[in-house]
Formats: sequence, C-alpha cells, structure tokens
Amino acid sequence: MGAEAETRADGGKVMVKGLVTAIQANFCQVSLEIPGPGGLDQLLCTRRSRLGQAGARIHVGDRVGLEGIDWPAGRAAVSDLLPRNSLLGRPPVANCDRIVVVIAMADPAPDPEQLSRFLITAEHSGQPVQVVFSKVDLVPFVQLESWRQRLKSWGYDPIAVSAASGEGMASLKHRLAQPGIAVLCGPSGVGKSSLLNALVPALALRVGTVSGRLRRGRHTTRHVELFPLASGALIADTPGFNRPDLPHDPAVLPALFPEIVDALRQGGPCRFSNCQHRGDPGCQVGTAWDRYAYYAEGLEELLQASPAAVESRFQRQPSGPSRRRQRQQAPDLG
Repeated sequence: MGAEAETRADGGKVMVKGLVTAIQANFCQVSLEIPGPGGLDQLLCTRRSRLGQAGARIHVGDRVGLEGIDWPAGRAAVSDLLPRNSLLGRPPVANCDRIVVVIAMADPAPDPEQLSRFLITAEHSGQPVQVVFSKVDLVPFVQLESWRQRLKSWGYDPIAVSAASGEGMASLKHRLAQPGIAVLCGPSGVGKSSLLNALVPALALRVGTVSGRLRRGRHTTRHVELFPLASGALIADTPGFNRPDLPHDPAVLPALFPEIVDALRQGGPCRFSNCQHRGDPGCQVGTAWDRYAYYAEGLEELLQASPAAVESRFQRQPSGPSRRRQRQQAPDLG
C-alpha cells in the first residue's frame, strides 16, 4: 500500500508522511502514517542537507515528508518539515498536547522550589499541565495528603502513583491515553522510566538509582523518544534535569502562576497597570500565598538580567492578562 501511495494516478508525486519518534546522532526513526509494503510502519531516516541550510531543525514529535524510500532496507530521507502546533525547547518535543510533571515523594525527597520552577516552565508551554506524585508507597498517607493539599493551593490536582505497588497507575494511564503527545518531565531520579515500564511493560527501559549523599537521580534516559500508549496516544520519555530555566521575559511570569491568575479573576485588576504583584499598595494578589517567595525570587532574577528592557515591558502589560495568551508567547519548557 505504501509503495503505491508515492505516485498519484496522474503521475504526480504524493508525499509519504510520518512522525519522528526518536533522534540519535544523524538518524531519526519515523513512524509512517500509512504502512508500506508488508505492513512496514517504521523507517530509519537521514535528513536532507537542504533542511539544515534552510534553518529547519527536526525534533521528536515533528510530522515530516519522506523521499528516496528504500522499502526492502527500511530506509528513507526526511525531505520536508510539516507545520507544527507547538515546540518545546527543553526537552525538545514538537506538537505536544499535554505536559506531565513528575515529582517523587521520596528518594529523592521533593524540593518545592524545584517543583515550582518545573511547573512555571510547563505552564509556559501553553499546554495543559498534570502533576504526578511518584513513589507514594515510600511515604505515610499523612505526608502524601499534606503535599496533595499544598499542590491544590497552587492550582493543581496531582495524581498519586507507585510503579512498585501499582497504586494510581490505572488512573494515570486513563489520563494519558487521550489522543495526542504527552511529555513526561521532571528531575532526575523521580522514576519516569519506572512509570513508563509500568504503563507499557514491553518497553523494559533501563532504570537507575539515586546516587550519592546529595540524593540526586542518575540520568538513565539520554534522549527524547515517543512510545505508543494507546490508539492515537503517544508519551515522550525525556532526560531528567534538575533546574529548569525561567522564561526570558518577566512580564509573562505572573500568568504562569495559577494563584495570581485566580486572585486577579476574583478580585479584579490591580490599582496600577504595571503592578508586579509584590505587595505594593492596590495589589489584588498580596503576599499571603505559599509560592510567593518563589515568585518574588524568580521575578528578581529576571529583573536583574535586563532591568531597563524589563521595566518597559511591565509597563505595557495589563494587570489581568489572559493566562493562555501570556503562556503562548514563548512555548518552551525549560
């Protein structure tokens, strides 16, 4: 079927299309939209040099057009990059539909400031965000419930799971089985590969241990790869990293905190249109919320990066910005 799909009845070429599921070195694995001869549905592809010359970079999750297909050898070349819906910067994934932030309840212990930075950069993607508590079998129920209530005050409804005991895995799989690409991200050592092994046992991904007295996870995943979870649903395993970068423009930072967005929705706009929400007179947000210290520290970090440019941007921002509009200005994770 795939071979015939390359040529139309009038003799013109029909582009063979596929989805990039993995990239290593100079090769990428492409899953075909229409299987080829003998049901072949995966091709190992190189990338045409003209794509690089045109400044086009291929990422996992990209839809691409292929040419020069050698069906017996299972080889082809990527000749076209099709339009994207979104692109994350770190991890580099195109066309994602949801971000899943995984944080371990133990081994390593959760770091609220680190988790907050992951959530900020996840919100910056403009995609729905789901928080997952992993390794919940290692902590008492009271401790888990305390963290659950804390995250709810941040604006999130976490799913508690354990790859070891199976707790919560059915609920997580149901959430992730929706059509589209889900990106699994989080610090090293929180158990992302273990979760994937529990969700898709046939994967048998390598699992590392938490190392050293700092209790940081080892990087067992070295590159981004998409795995099929259900019909039309893919999940991206990504390398762990421990400190995500904040968005470059501090003017978008308030819209990345659900607490600020909700305060402005309920209380109306602040007195001054350039309010930075740091407890100034007339501010509707105030400072009596759990993540205020992380917000203030992050804002100060960005303000110091470029004070003059930042101040002018803040003056142009409305006090009650649309959350989605602000997030979509620079859809990169990390």
